[in-house]
Amino acid sequence: MELTPRQEQIIEIVKNNGPITGENIADKLNLTRATLRPDLAILTMSGFLDARPRVGYFYTGKSGNELLSETIKNIKVKDYQSVPVVVKDNVSVYDAITTMFLEDVGTLFVVNNKSILSGVLSRKDLLRASLGKQDLSELPVHIIMTRMPNITVCEKEDSLIEAAQLLIDKQIDALPVVNKTANGWEVTGRITKTNMTRVLVELVSEDHF
Repeated sequence: MELTPRQEQIIEIVKNNGPITGENIADKLNLTRATLRPDLAILTMSGFLDARPRVGYFYTGKSGNELLSETIKNIKVKDYQSVPVVVKDNVSVYDAITTMFLEDVGTLFVVNNKSILSGVLSRKDLLRASLGKQDLSELPVHIIMTRMPNITVCEKEDSLIEAAQLLIDKQIDALPVVNKTANGWEVTGRITKTNMTRVLVELVSEDHF
């Protein structure tokens, strides 16, 4: 986040005089309290300053990078997860390829007849199957899908940065977001590299703060 010269002045005043009221900050800048209100709101919401009733503003002591790092660490998977694209484990590889094309996704999550996660299908899995001489309309996806314990998952309360690290470490394009039930993992969402790109765009947007 890039600060305006006046916002930088406000931070310096609070650093040197805090805790200090909004009225006193305005006096030091020869401005009205109303004029400063938007700047103080931005600095407080973005974490540079903190405020306490009847006490005033004080400096948090954190740099812009530290505040950005804190923001990222506090983002949860549930804040950015997408709707999962699932197929049943008895559908054909041909139908799975069609679904992947129509939904414009790179990963399909495979569920059993109880809607519990049983496998994952990537573009590579489907391409590998299509290179053979088998009839894709007769070949069920459960023959070629990746199964446990080779499926990496995340949950909605996990931090998004942890999910990003899993995508990197496992060299995969997507993670199923799951909810643990008595029968197994129910798929409730997905986290992809596209989700991560969206986060980066929003974090550098001025509107984020």
